[in-house]
Amino acid sequence: MSDILSQAEIDALLSAMQSGDVDMEAVRQEESVKKIKVYDFRRPNKFSKDQLNTIAIIYDNFCRQLTTLLSGMLRMRVVSKVVAVDQVTYEEFVRSIPNPTIVNMFTFAPLSGKGILEMNPVVAFSIIDRLFGGPGVGPDQGRDLTEIENTILERVAEKVLFLFKDAWANIVDASAVFDSLETNPQFVQLVSPTEMVIVVTMNVTVGDTEGFINLCFPCLMLESLSVKLTSRFLFSVSASASSDDYRQHLQHVIETARIPLSVIVGRNSISIGEMLELQMGDVIPLIQKKEEDASVFVGTTLKYFGKLGLVGNKLAVQITQELEEGSETD
Repeated sequence: MSDILSQAEIDALLSAMQSGDVDMEAVRQEESVKKIKVYDFRRPNKFSKDQLNTIAIIYDNFCRQLTTLLSGMLRMRVVSKVVAVDQVTYEEFVRSIPNPTIVNMFTFAPLSGKGILEMNPVVAFSIIDRLFGGPGVGPDQGRDLTEIENTILERVAEKVLFLFKDAWANIVDASAVFDSLETNPQFVQLVSPTEMVIVVTMNVTVGDTEGFINLCFPCLMLESLSVKLTSRFLFSVSASASSDDYRQHLQHVIETARIPLSVIVGRNSISIGEMLELQMGDVIPLIQKKEEDASVFVGTTLKYFGKLGLVGNKLAVQITQELEEGSETD
């Protein structure tokens, strides 16, 4: 049932109250009864929905970087997006992924503990096939990796984990470092089976092949960041960082911009007839005296006065006065 009543439902409710069909005393007693919220102590929620939404936003940005990375690496169309962010027990996570699969263990310093980057074999073998010059189609069923395939996937995992630094930059300055690769998730004991973990599920399409990449973070690893894992904090930091970056960029552009600088030695005016009669060797007297300062223009604005002279064999002007903004001069 919707929390918002339509106008027809409101009218019907008012009519029922006026006719006495609704017992207001019973309604008041029902409201006074304490509501009981079900809580499963075997699966205690460590993070709120807002904090999970913040993690989803972080990995939305990560997916854009991942798409760019894999598209450039494989030279084919790659699309990735976040499907879900959940908190489950570690045992449930292990049961949800196939066996065999590609489990990459990593550290996320300075945070304590280890995380998992699990890559579905369909996606993993599609990447391997493309890197070896194929069309990007893997086998229908998973199998054990050869030594060459193992090395290739380790290098791919290292490049993917490198993107974590930028994705988490607004929350924490941390770097993900590849630790080891395993194909049987049962052999990976990240935390105890009943410990809660955050699982980020991403759908990745490589050409015509589609599969999932899962990220698993123990709640204990991210617990120290719980205060910062809010959308308000994330957007405020992002806006501040964007504003600072834009300010620095704008300052750099202004400081390196080239503008014309011109010096007017003197002025005079002559008629069109006099200009037409000018001959080589004629002299035009200037109104300005030689001991007076020359006018220095920046662009079209009179900005300085200065003395004319020479520096080596080049003409020069020595600034003697700066006009303040808003001052008036002839």
